[in-house]
Amino acid sequence: MTDVTGAPADVLQTLFHSDQGGHEQVVLCQDRASGLKAVIALHSTALGPALGGTRFYPYASEAEAVADALNLARGMSYKNAMAGLDHGGGKAVIIGDPDVVKSEELLLAYGRFVASLGGRYVTACDVGTYVADMDVVARECRWTTGRSPQNGGAGDSSVLTAFGVFQGMRASAQHLWDGPSLRGRTVGIAGVGKVGHHLVEHLLADGAEVVITDVRPESVRRITDQHPGVRVAADTDALIREPGLDIYAPCALGAALNDETVPVLTAKVVCGAANNQLAHPGVEKDLADRGILYAPDYVVNAGGVIQVADELHGFDFDRCKAKAAKIFDTTLGIFARAKSDGIPPAAAADRIAEQRMAEARGRG
Repeated sequence: MTDVTGAPADVLQTLFHSDQGGHEQVVLCQDRASGLKAVIALHSTALGPALGGTRFYPYASEAEAVADALNLARGMSYKNAMAGLDHGGGKAVIIGDPDVVKSEELLLAYGRFVASLGGRYVTACDVGTYVADMDVVARECRWTTGRSPQNGGAGDSSVLTAFGVFQGMRASAQHLWDGPSLRGRTVGIAGVGKVGHHLVEHLLADGAEVVITDVRPESVRRITDQHPGVRVAADTDALIREPGLDIYAPCALGAALNDETVPVLTAKVVCGAANNQLAHPGVEKDLADRGILYAPDYVVNAGGVIQVADELHGFDFDRCKAKAAKIFDTTLGIFARAKSDGIPPAAAADRIAEQRMAEARGRG
């Protein structure tokens, strides 16, 4: 079923009437010459220009792509607010298999669409896009971050993303075990790609035992070749059931915490880099009911967005790392708010972020 615009009716229902809606602007982009089909979603600019990455993914349908863009953009509003950035939330998705359809012409066309928004949206890397891609996009759009140092950028943002997740783990350990050290703790990481392999390094340096899994054998081999002591689980299903697991770190795609995984999860803490880890509202309560401490994903994985935001003002790595280190204190503050309000940490983080956005709208 479609409406008079030809858009699927369920897409417009989501935009204007559902809890996932409330976005300021959604742009559908198409360039027939290059094959570009993309969605740019701006959830909020209350705190400043919307900032968020570009995901390149072979969605099963256009409606699925729109839904993902909406969810990711909303998440960026909360992430940027909790990171203390003067940015609202936005996200873009390009529809298609990047290994098949990505081209210079397509990326340049995408850059022109972002540029047409006049600075309301600042883009960066995400799943399926890389620093080299942002260098191409930047040729058509000055509101592009995550570029290479050779092109005036900060380079790979996954370095500080992993550092921030590590700080979230340290805060979780402080809250649960009265000390920030992860020495002797067993941490399971699902996904050791861009962010996960950096996270492995932090954990091993802190004395943790690490178990990994990834759908890409080459990603697993890269870790085990460098660190033979790292154990490998057959798949995510085996990892979440790993006996003696202290911390589970989802570092791949979202919805890792759902009605099937939460009941069998052996870990006492969930703290990972993946976006949108909670499959649906209510999962955070299921975790709390099982006594599992959840470090909200958009709080602990904010190191990358802290880095790309800094790029707009002349990148300084030490300054960014100092900001990302504050994720430790922010996470502890969320746990304290959750305890005082009698709510799960995810709800506490939402309240804090919503308060900051509301105050900004009030000043406006």
